[in-house]
Amino acid sequence: MSDEDYLNDEYDPDPIYLDEEDEEEEKPQAARSTRRSEGFFRSDDDDEFNFMLDDGSGMEPDNEKKWYVIHCYSGYENKVRYSIEQRIETMGMRDKIFDVIVPTEEEIEIKDGKRRTVERRVFPGYLLVEMKMDEDSWYVVRNTPGVTGFVGMGNEPTPLRPEEVKKIMDRMSQETPPIKIDFKVGEKVRIVDGPFNDFIGTVAAIDPEKSKVRVMVNFFGRDTPVELDFLEVEKT
Repeated sequence: MSDEDYLNDEYDPDPIYLDEEDEEEEKPQAARSTRRSEGFFRSDDDDEFNFMLDDGSGMEPDNEKKWYVIHCYSGYENKVRYSIEQRIETMGMRDKIFDVIVPTEEEIEIKDGKRRTVERRVFPGYLLVEMKMDEDSWYVVRNTPGVTGFVGMGNEPTPLRPEEVKKIMDRMSQETPPIKIDFKVGEKVRIVDGPFNDFIGTVAAIDPEKSKVRVMVNFFGRDTPVELDFLEVEKT
């Protein structure tokens, strides 16, 4: 399948709502700028990190099993993973390419007074491949439809450092999903439950660990702090 076929084919929605059906899907898009956590992946707000998608010309064979980052079309990560796994089997590369993963994490999303569990890709447009790097293994991965290149400096694919791999794996396996809310300190919210139902107030503080928010409500002409659960407010 050509890269154009990938763009014309169905894509994988992100996020995936684990406890609801028929959620609106995002439209596919080109993979976002490179992200790294302490290393390769950077947030969009960080300074630009210059990198090259390799052409294989500067590659040095490495007989040690390491994790590499590959770049693909955002929204097609799972299709690319499946294609790589198929090529590994058909081309007999199990002794050189060991694992392919799409880093994801579960997240509790609170929006419009509803709590939903969603699964999001940690790094949209990127996959991790555990492999021994040589010309053959590079060729199998790099020439998979949907793959646009290995991430690395110059023309050489650069493996992740062990501490980077551990951080990503820990993030994927965390027992308590982080909570995402759609309001922040200083914004107006509407109280949707309890004795202050339908009051409008201003967010004064947020406690993610306790899932609590303190809202300043004008009550009898004076601002009164009210502590509420995340589910008891919604952004106006």
